[in-house]
Amino acid sequence: MDIFEAIIVAIVEGLTEFLPVSSTGHMIIASSLLGIHKEEFTKLFEVAVQFGAILAVVVLYWKKFFDFTRWQFYLKLVIGVIPALVLGYLFSDKIDELLESPLMVAITLLVGGVVLLFIDNYFKNPTIDTDDKIGYGQAFVVGLWQCIAMMPGVSRSAATIIGGMQQKFTRTLAAEFSFFLAVPTMFAATAHSLFLKKFGPEGASQKGYELILQSRENTIAFIVGNIVAFVVAILAIRLFIGVLKKYGFRLFGWYRIIAGLVLLLLLYLGLLH
Repeated sequence: MDIFEAIIVAIVEGLTEFLPVSSTGHMIIASSLLGIHKEEFTKLFEVAVQFGAILAVVVLYWKKFFDFTRWQFYLKLVIGVIPALVLGYLFSDKIDELLESPLMVAITLLVGGVVLLFIDNYFKNPTIDTDDKIGYGQAFVVGLWQCIAMMPGVSRSAATIIGGMQQKFTRTLAAEFSFFLAVPTMFAATAHSLFLKKFGPEGASQKGYELILQSRENTIAFIVGNIVAFVVAILAIRLFIGVLKKYGFRLFGWYRIIAGLVLLLLLYLGLLH
């Protein structure tokens, strides 16, 4: 992966991480089109670049994240992230296999798109409009919904927002809680990839941070990629909240359907593997 390819993938991550369109799915498509999806550093980069995106949430919502008098807020995030941590640990190898399948991404994009077309009409009359009204049990249920997003193309954002709306959150609160929950979730995933997971063939494998430091090119790609993802994610979050308030999820539903069909066409033509 060169610096240009890193910037492209980072832009894709920043744009899509907090939209209900699947950032992982889009990065798989981008890296496949660039011809780098089989590289070990690419597999690491697609996880590690999320660090820049989660910093965007912390910066935009810094008053919430650094108000240490609201300990209940932190506890809800801890409770919400537990299901993903447990299932991610138990099924990490199977998840890695799914992450290499553009076909799986295409199918889940299509199915998720159809769901988003009707989601605004399904969950009506929300009763919870601020995070202090969210119960611990509700935070755990949203965390269970988040586990669905372990399938590439499902979208962590879409799963948790739908989970929040199912728990009677307003659309805006469901989106914001999805952003908040992303911070511990993606921080854990990034830390695991950097310090615990090994990349490469057996006998010559390296931990993530070793792979980053292996070459100057990898180190620069990692740093620049996270900076780009941070800046783009800030813009994407602001855009998403505005679109969500005005139009709901229908636009994202149609986008997912079109993207899924285009991906299937590319696979059929042999342009993606």
